[in-house]
Amino acid sequence: MGTTAAQYLQQLDAGRRPDLPETTAGTLRLDFRGDGCTDHWYLTIADQHVQATRSADDADLVVRADRTVFDRMASGELHLAQALLSNELAVRGDLRLLTLLRRIFPGPSGARHPRELGRAALAGRAGSAGRARSAGRAGSAGRDERP
Repeated sequence: MGTTAAQYLQQLDAGRRPDLPETTAGTLRLDFRGDGCTDHWYLTIADQHVQATRSADDADLVVRADRTVFDRMASGELHLAQALLSNELAVRGDLRLLTLLRRIFPGPSGARHPRELGRAALAGRAGSAGRARSAGRAGSAGRDERP
């Protein structure tokens, strides 16, 4: 499977994360259930920085799930929205912070931003339209040159 969620959070770089909004700040507590116990991870987010510690303190948003769900999210196998919609996650608190959690965990390998896909589709459409116009001119020129 690769990296577990606990390993991912331990290795989380405390440096600036430009993918996080500059003006959003808050605290998240992730409750990993498994093996008859619950591990608590406390994330503090401010000024595009994330600090992860082990704590069961109250947070603005609490996310609970089986350890395997968080592990699948940390490895990019499971998207946060998919886990939420399939009732694999339970959340309580400020749901606006849930989008930050989506940005903290990696996405699927090979995934691209929707804007990149849209730009590629437009570039492909523009390229095929140009080829069609060229083919149309070549076809009409061929019709005018009858013997």
